Amino acid sequence: MSNEVTRERARRWFGRSLEKLHPAERRVLERAGRPLVEDYAARAQAKITFGERLSDRIAEVGGSWHFILSFLGFLVLWAVVNVVLLRSDAFDPYPFVFLNLILSMLAAIQAPIIMMSQNRAADRDRIEAGHDYEVNLKAEIEIIALHEKIDSLRRAEIAALTETLDRITTRLERIEARLPAERP
Repeated sequence: MSNEVTRERARRWFGRSLEKLHPAERRVLERAGRPLVEDYAARAQAKITFGERLSDRIAEVGGSWHFILSFLGFLVLWAVVNVVLLRSDAFDPYPFVFLNLILSMLAAIQAPIIMMSQNRAADRDRIEAGHDYEVNLKAEIEIIALHEKIDSLRRAEIAALTETLDRITTRLERIEARLPAERP
């Protein structure tokens, strides 16, 4: 598509010049007539590092019911072993100071890792939202273009019908002129 056509479409469809369009709008306009489909998720997934994959996996495991129930079982087992089974020889007697230390260290490590994964998910969501915007904008532009084509066809059809009616009217007037005048 020529640059002049793109400029004219920007003025017609967006009501402003090509230079004043948002980059996403410009991208969509320049790709009018061609598909916008692109797998952003696969492209982003191909670029992740080992640490990012690890943080995603840790967040996936740490945010599951399996982990929560397993950890709950571990806590109950810890309490039962230290309070009931080992009573006087408990390695971490009630109020479980050592367990609290372990839980604090686990939380201190796990929280930033999960936040890293959430930040990556938010970045992916932003990219996908931008792509969704572009697809929606392209669909809107294509609908506008279809309306323009239909309006153009309708105008051409109306012009052709008007011309045909003019010819018919002219023929009828000629025929009427040749007929003898009606007598009352």
